[in-house]
Amino acid sequence: MTNETFIPNQSIVKAFTLLEAFTNDKKEWGVRELANKTGYNKSTTYRILSTLVALNAIQQNENEKYILGSKLFELGNRVSLYESLIYTARDSLKKIATDIEETILFAVLKKNQVFYIDKVESPQGLKISTSIGSFQPLHSTAIGKILLTFSSEEKQERLLQNIDYKAYTPHTITNESQLKNQLKEVYKNGYSLDLEEFELGLICISLPVFNKNNECIGAISASGPSSRFELKKVNHYVSIIKKGIQEIIF
Repeated sequence: MTNETFIPNQSIVKAFTLLEAFTNDKKEWGVRELANKTGYNKSTTYRILSTLVALNAIQQNENEKYILGSKLFELGNRVSLYESLIYTARDSLKKIATDIEETILFAVLKKNQVFYIDKVESPQGLKISTSIGSFQPLHSTAIGKILLTFSSEEKQERLLQNIDYKAYTPHTITNESQLKNQLKEVYKNGYSLDLEEFELGLICISLPVFNKNNECIGAISASGPSSRFELKKVNHYVSIIKKGIQEIIF
């Protein structure tokens, strides 16, 4: 062991920053626009992209735009940690999305954050920006509050102490005491709400997913615009999600 402070390799950090810019909503980038997006200068962006191209992590399409390459697909196929969760829950997520008519997300706890592993879009057509493989904070999301609530007491305390209580909207919980009080309500009700706490205009409701040992292994949420997601229908939403979760066997 060493007491030396770890300093991340900035070239690798920059490479991953570029890679993370590629999303389901933005699958291709030009050098200039990607430089503008990340804040790196054009020459640095081009140099890193060229290296990633040489490694097959990035490739150029017929329009000379950069897209994710085959190496990432190959590496991604080696990741099996969540495959069984996704496979087992997929049909239920689709059924919930059809019945509730909103976007459904399935997430787990990873790196002290909400990590999204699956998504079914709303049949009503409105798309939620959250994408599979993305992270969101615990304190300002419905799923995050579920994952906190149903963690062990020791784990919950550790998570609470490591949260950066950033205010994303005027409705965001910004301190540990306030969050703890809300977690008590979540435990009592068995579900949590995000009332425009992470994104203005967006309301979410979430319920826990347990395994056969009664351990919370993840959470499922339904998300919709505040103009359509009626709070008076919360019990209806809860019953639909709960029914879908009961059909998932882990």
